[in-house]
Order: sequence, then C-alpha cells, then structure tokens
Amino acid sequence: MSRPKKWCRILIPALLILAWFTGAGLGGPLFGKVDEVSSNDSTAYLPDSADATAVQKVLGDFSGENAIPAIAIFTSDSALTDAQLDSITTALEAAPEIAGVNDKLSPAIPSEDGMAAQAFIPIDADSDVGDVVMELSTQLKTDVADGITVAITGPAGFTADLIAGFSGIDGLLLGVALLAVLVILILVYRSLLLPVAVLSTSLFALCIALLTVWWLAKWGVLLLSGQTQGILFILVIGAATDYSLLFVSRFREELRVTEDKWQATMRAWKGSVEPILASGGTVIAGLLCLLLSDLKSNSTLGPVAALGIVFAMLAALTLLPALLFAFGRAAFWPRRPHFEPDVVKAEQGMPQKGIWAWLARQVRKRPRAIWIVTTLVLLVGAVGVTQLKADGVAQSELVLGTSEARDGQAALGEHFPGGSGSPTYILTPETEQQAIVDILLGHDGISSVSISAKDSVTGSASVTADGIVAQGPPGTEPPTPTVVDGNVLLQATLTDAADSEAAATTVRDLRTQLDGTGALVGGVTATAIDTNDASIHDRNLIIPLILVVILVILMLLLRSVLAPVLLILTTVLSFGTAMGVSALMFNGVFNFPGADAAVPLFGFVFLVALGIDYNIFLMTRVREESVKHGTRHGVLRGLAITGGVITSAGLVLAATFAALSVIPILFLVQLAFIVAFGVLLDTFIVRSLLVPALTYDIGPAIWWPSKLARADQPEDPAVDGEPVAASAK
Repeated sequence: MSRPKKWCRILIPALLILAWFTGAGLGGPLFGKVDEVSSNDSTAYLPDSADATAVQKVLGDFSGENAIPAIAIFTSDSALTDAQLDSITTALEAAPEIAGVNDKLSPAIPSEDGMAAQAFIPIDADSDVGDVVMELSTQLKTDVADGITVAITGPAGFTADLIAGFSGIDGLLLGVALLAVLVILILVYRSLLLPVAVLSTSLFALCIALLTVWWLAKWGVLLLSGQTQGILFILVIGAATDYSLLFVSRFREELRVTEDKWQATMRAWKGSVEPILASGGTVIAGLLCLLLSDLKSNSTLGPVAALGIVFAMLAALTLLPALLFAFGRAAFWPRRPHFEPDVVKAEQGMPQKGIWAWLARQVRKRPRAIWIVTTLVLLVGAVGVTQLKADGVAQSELVLGTSEARDGQAALGEHFPGGSGSPTYILTPETEQQAIVDILLGHDGISSVSISAKDSVTGSASVTADGIVAQGPPGTEPPTPTVVDGNVLLQATLTDAADSEAAATTVRDLRTQLDGTGALVGGVTATAIDTNDASIHDRNLIIPLILVVILVILMLLLRSVLAPVLLILTTVLSFGTAMGVSALMFNGVFNFPGADAAVPLFGFVFLVALGIDYNIFLMTRVREESVKHGTRHGVLRGLAITGGVITSAGLVLAATFAALSVIPILFLVQLAFIVAFGVLLDTFIVRSLLVPALTYDIGPAIWWPSKLARADQPEDPAVDGEPVAASAK
C-alpha cells in the first residue's frame, strides 16, 4: 500500500471530525438563545388571507401602541372594602415602574357583585412578556391589601404561560432525550465507547442544524416557535441515532469478514448509504409537503425539520464513519467483533441463534396465520380513532398543570362577562359603523361594544345602542373615535369565555351576519377559529399527498409496484391503530380536554415518514438477500439480520419522542404519546410480524413487475429440519 494512500486514510477522517467539531462549536452556544429569533404569537402563523390576520396587522394603528393586553383580576371572598379598592388603585399606579409595562393602563373596574375588580394593563410586545408578567404578578400580589387574590390573565397571561411551558426545551428536554438514548445504547451494545460515538454524532448534527436554522430565522427566512424547536431537537436526535445504528450494524458485520478497518468502513458505508438516503429522503419529502399548508406553523416546520434530517444523514454518513474508523474494533470494547470469515461463510444459510432467528422460523412456519391475525388486531385498535376529538382546544387548556392565567380567566368569568379581557375586534368601514353596532348589540352572545379611541384612558370608549360614543370619565370630553384608512375598530365583549365553544359559535354567527358589509372579525376567538379551519384544510390536503410521494419513492427504491403499495397500506393501518389507541388513552386515562386539529396531521407526518423507515431498512436488506438466496429465504435472512438494529432504532426513536412529554404543552404531550406508541407498534408488530409474514406468503410476486419477480428462485432451505409452510408453497 502506497504512502499517499495511508496518509489519505488518516487525513480524510481527521478533516471530517475537525469540520464537525468546528460546526458544533459554533452551534452549541445557540442553545438557550432560540427565543431571540422565535415567536409564540398564534396570529403570526395564520395565512395572510385570514380575517384574524388582517385585523391583527392594524391593531397597532388604532391603539398607537405595540402592546399585548394583560388583565389583572382582583378577587375576594366578600365584597371589596374601600380600603382594599384603594390598595388596588395604589398597586396599579406603581405597575408602570416595571420595565415593559405601558403606562396607559385602565383604572380598576369593580364587578357588579362587588367581590372583584379588573384592570387592563398593556405589556410591550417587544419586551420579554413572560418575565414582565411574572414580575407584574409578584408586585401586585405584594402591594394589594390582605384578603385579595391576584391573577394575571388575558392574552399576555396566556402568552406568559406558553413561554414558561417551552422554557424547558433547551435544558430539560434535551437532557432527558440524550440520557434516554445513552441508556438504551449502553444496554444494547454493552459498551461505553460506541454509545458515546453515536450520541456525539446525534448531538453534533443537532448543533449544526440549530446553527443553520437559527441564522435563517434571524434573517427572516424561516419562522420559529417553541413547538417547532422542540420537534427539531427530538427529530434530529432520533433520526441521527437511527441512521447511526444502521451504519454500526453494517460496520460490525464487515469487521467479521475484513481485517482492514478502512475496508470495513468503506464497505459498511456502501451498504448503508442507500437505505439511509432513502429513509432520510422519504422523511424529507414528507416534511416538505407541509410547505403546501395554509397554516404557517405547519408550513414553516417542514423546511426546519427537513434541514434537521439532512444534517442527521450527513452526520451518520461522514462523522460516524470517521469516528469508527479511528476507533476500529476498540469501539465495541469489551465485545470486540473478531475476524472470522469462515464462521460468517457458514452462516450463509439461515442463522440459527437469537430471538430474531427464532421469530424468522415462526414466520416461515405460519406466514398466513401471522399476517391475518396481526392485521385483525391492528384493525380492532384502529376502531378507536372514531373517538378522537381533534377539533381544537381552548386557549386555557394549551398548558398542562397549574396556570395563573387559566385561574384568572375562571375568576373573570365568575364576576364579569365571560369574554372580558379578550375582546373580539371588528374592523369596520366608518360608513357602516351604525349598522354593524346594531348587529353586534342585537346578538345574545355580545355583552357590550366599545370603539377604539386613542385619547381614552382605556384606549376605547363605550358605544350606546344608537351608535353614539358615551361620555368619558367625569369632567372630560367624550373621546374621539380613531379612524384609520376609512375604518374604525369596534371591540365586542362576549358573554362567554373567549376560548369557549359558545364564543366560537358567536364569532361564526357574526361573520355570517356581517358578510357583505366589508367588516372583518379578529381577536383571540377569531384567531382560534381561523387556525382550526386552516388545520383541517391542511390535513385533508397533505395526508394524501404524503402517501403518494412516499409511494413513488418506495417504488423507485425497491424497483417494484406491489411491495410499496403493501408497505404503504401496512403503515397506514399502523397509523390508524396508533391514533385509535391514543384517542382511547386521551379520553379515558389522561382525561385530556380534546386535541388540536393539527395533531392528526403531525402524527401522520412523523409516524408514516419515520415508520416507513423501518420497512425501508428491512425491505432493502430483504431485496439484497433475495437476489442471492431467493425471496422467501431472503425475507427470513433480512428479518434475522436486521431485527436487532431496527428494534434498537425503534426504541431510541420512541424514547426521544416520549421525552417531549416533559414539556407541559398539551400538543407536544399528545404528539409524544402518538409517535412513541406508533413507533413501537411499527417496530414490534408491523415490521417484525406483519410485513415479513405477508412478504413470505406472497413470495417472488412481491417484486412485481421487476425481473426479480420472474427470476428463478431457489427453494427455501429447511430450518432445523422443519418443512416449508403449506401457504408458502
């Protein structure tokens, strides 16, 4: 071997490792800084055509401030005394001393029963809303008199809840996910060095993915939210580990037949590159289908997550091979694979040892019974999908656990009209103001109507039934309504809580009644309605599209039509079962209030795109073995050889997605359960039993219409002297 080639073998891995270390060094410090380039404002993710979006864009023009309203609710077990009301007034006067609190807050407004008071406090939208709300709550609780309970609710209060809920992503979520992966890898390989190499590959892939996404968000190319960030972290760690496990398995195989570790590395790379690229390409294609989504929280997740998968593949195909080449057989210490080509040659028949060889023999003996029974079991589980309540949840239910904003909203509803603090905005042509006020005040779901006025203390003034602006505070002139581009802004207080189904019905009724007047309806309730409608549209469009895209990729990969169609059907069946079981768990065990309309779409994207990975890992190996040994024997060998690595990969991916449940956000907890359960279902039932048994039963025809379906197929040799199943002859 020439000297330049030896230097090349050392230089290439060294440069790859150095490049990844450098990238990780640049991306690592960005953990904890994603909030600088992300937003959790739900309106920012609505389509531009949505009414709520159009209204949100002009709110600042009417108020003259870029603020998010907070509602401070003060309650007592008995009627508030004058001394207590005075303490509330004093506390509110001191509130603007807090950085981020606007000084144009309203005075305390007592309730009719005298047991509560509320005040509107604008929070600067450019400030750290979570910190400002927390400091405001603490100060008000300190300043008011004894016997008064204080809670901050309204849009700013719920925004603070979401920020607090997502705060554990950089630390808790990442730590739990990495620890879960490390434990599984140590148990699987019973080695210390190899898990560190695999985990480093995943972590470095995440660092560079974060570096790329962070700067794209900084430049305004991508939108980021806490939800997208959490999914990116989990997806990159899980996918990079899965791809790494596939390469490790191939590397171990090659070390048994090749003494030279460079040759073993290159052969392992050649054997891994096709399934890894096919698997990653399938996931990327599925994710990019989200670009067609109306809802920007979906469409922006597509490219962000796709970039994560790209770096996961690159790390598994460059960094990990370089690390394993550097370590050689020592990577597997203390269970180093020995150079034993004679033993491997003797195993060219059917492997006889291990649980996967045993399972292959069971598939061989009873293929038809196995695939029919597993199909029936999966169908029974899928029936539960009819119980899934994925039609949206109230804003107050988005965060699990304790919530001051939720408690405050409940208190607000007890003493004031349910929609207090979260008004419905109606952007109205000035010429239509009188007619629209009549419509609003005539609706049973509307408690009161006000009109935006810059020179009013509260930023608005009440409107009487005849459309006349009511007097301002005693001794002041009536506030002048604000007109922007010929429009005025009406604020309707709903009789029901803004995030309730009754409020949604009211807003839908108003939109119907106001159709043709040029008025647009926005606000918290309208935003929830538009988000829900867009989510339903997205899932009806994107789910079928993803199926078609993945089907085409599988046809190209397996050079077959029948096999991809069957794989898609089994994956869809698995998804249906996962959603059905999840629905029963959500309703009967966890007692969740429902699910976001986007939950089925996200569950489908990750389960189908990631679940098909295991079928790709299995069937690419089955096809490789079928060329050498015949289809039926190739099925058994493929199952026996890949069983361990695919199961390990499934456990890792399930564990990483399960880690999402440590973030107390309802959507992420539900997604964590759906994907974790679905991946385990794919790993242990669909890939281990249904697909191998169905493929074995069909035989060479599974590759139709390729030449492999018509090629001469050797007989499936007896295993331990057992005859071939009658259904397979």
